[in-house]
Amino acid sequence: MAHAKTSYVCLPCRASYKQPYDRDRERICPRCAGTLVHVGSAFAVPRRRDAAAWRTLGVLLNAGVRFHKSCCGGPGYRPRTLHEVRERMTYAERTGRPFAEALVLRDLP
Repeated sequence: MAHAKTSYVCLPCRASYKQPYDRDRERICPRCAGTLVHVGSAFAVPRRRDAAAWRTLGVLLNAGVRFHKSCCGGPGYRPRTLHEVRERMTYAERTGRPFAEALVLRDLP
């Protein structure tokens, strides 16, 4: 039986690739030869020309947020705009909550 595929992205190229998951193998971008980042199987790729969406994605990935399916659906809430990221960054600084944890909150208190 074939293994399910998951998504990997190259942030500089703004490209996404679906490949079988293998924890021990480093994935290389076919365009720039940079390292691909494993983002998970519930990832929706932004359009290549949508620079703001790719900047937002870069912030999420650098903070350690990924797009893995949960038992009852998708990955949960993820910010889609830089404005939403800034709001959650401010909230994290104000409350002392970890940044990655604040990023995935649907509604801020």
